[in-house]
Amino acid sequence: MKMFHTLAFCCLCCYHSVGVFGVHALESVSVLEEDSVSLDSGLTEITDVDLIMWRFGAENTLIAEIDVMVGSATLYDHVLDERFRDRLKVDHQTGSLIITNISTLHTGEYQLQSSSVRKSFSVSVHTRLPVPVISSNSSQCSSSSCSLMCSVVNVGHVTLSWYKGNSLLSSISVSDLSISLSLPLEVEYQDKNTYSCVINNPIRNQTTHLNISQLCHTCSEDHIHCCGFTEAVIRLVASALVGVAAVAFLVYDHRSTG
Repeated sequence: MKMFHTLAFCCLCCYHSVGVFGVHALESVSVLEEDSVSLDSGLTEITDVDLIMWRFGAENTLIAEIDVMVGSATLYDHVLDERFRDRLKVDHQTGSLIITNISTLHTGEYQLQSSSVRKSFSVSVHTRLPVPVISSNSSQCSSSSCSLMCSVVNVGHVTLSWYKGNSLLSSISVSDLSISLSLPLEVEYQDKNTYSCVINNPIRNQTTHLNISQLCHTCSEDHIHCCGFTEAVIRLVASALVGVAAVAFLVYDHRSTG
C-alpha cells in the first residue's frame, strides 16, 4: 500500500511536470528585414546540468544546442538549405538565441527546450517599407475636382491608407508578398484640408503628404496641357466639316445649273 502511494505521488509529479512544460505561452516577435533579433530564454544564467536546444519550424529542426556539462555550443546553420548560415549566435550565459541579418525566410516558430524552461516564439519578419507615391490622372480634365492615386510596389503584409488630417478616409490591406497596391482619391481643387497617404506594417510606417496645388490643376490654370489640345481638335474637325459641306454645296449647285 505504501508503495502504491509512492508510485501515485511520482506519477502525479510527472503529470504536473508535463503540464508545466507542455503548455507554455507563444510569444510574438516582429522584426524588420536585415535587423537582428534576440529570443530571450528568460534565464539569468544556465546551470551545470542544462542542455539547451533551439528548434525551428513545423518539423522542429534543431538549429542550436548548448551542452553545459561538456562546455560546448553547436550551431546547425547548414540545415534547411543553409538559410541560417552565419546568422546564428547563442548567449553562453543565458542560452538566448540571436539571429542576425534576418530575412523573411526566417519567419516562423522557434522553440527553446531545456531541463529548466520551455518557451516558444512566433517570429514575423517584415520587409522595409517604400515611400508611397502620389500621382494625378492628367488625362481627365475637370473644373472642380482632381483624381489622385497613391501607389506602392513590391510590398507584403501591409496596409495602404488615405488620411484627411487625422481621419481615415479609405484603406486597403494585403497579406501576400511582393505585390503592388494602389488607392484612389478624389479631392476638390480649392480644398484647403491636409491629405496624406500612409503605408504601415506592425513595426513601421511611411507617409507622403499631398500637395494639391502641385499635382492638381484646373482647366483654366493649365489650359494648354489639360483642355487646349481637346479644344483645338474640336475646332479642326468643325472647320473640316464646314469645308466639306461647302464643297458638296458647290458641286451640287454646279450640276443643277448645268
